[in-house]
Amino acid sequence: MKEMLETEGICRVETAGNGEDGYVAFLHFNPDIILTDIEMPVKNGLEMVRDIRAHHPGIRTIYMSGNLPRYKAFLEDEKTRYKVHLLNKPFSLAKMIGLFQEYQKDAS
Repeated sequence: MKEMLETEGICRVETAGNGEDGYVAFLHFNPDIILTDIEMPVKNGLEMVRDIRAHHPGIRTIYMSGNLPRYKAFLEDEKTRYKVHLLNKPFSLAKMIGLFQEYQKDAS
């Protein structure tokens, strides 16, 4: 995904192997958009975004999971309060790129 987004000139991408490292990467990189898996070791994507929102409440977020129904109540609340999108695995790269382009268009 990183290579595809960067090759297409969509955005610069920083990666992390778990939610804690993702939080630290956010603090150093300060991105406009977060793409996160929900199920990650150390700190899951929901916990990571909660911590990030303490610094940047309006951060645009794309959550991805192979089990979105498990998190339905939380994600519905997120969708009403914040600008978030959901990607159900497996998803197409075109769908993911489309979400990034939509966020970028909204930011203009």
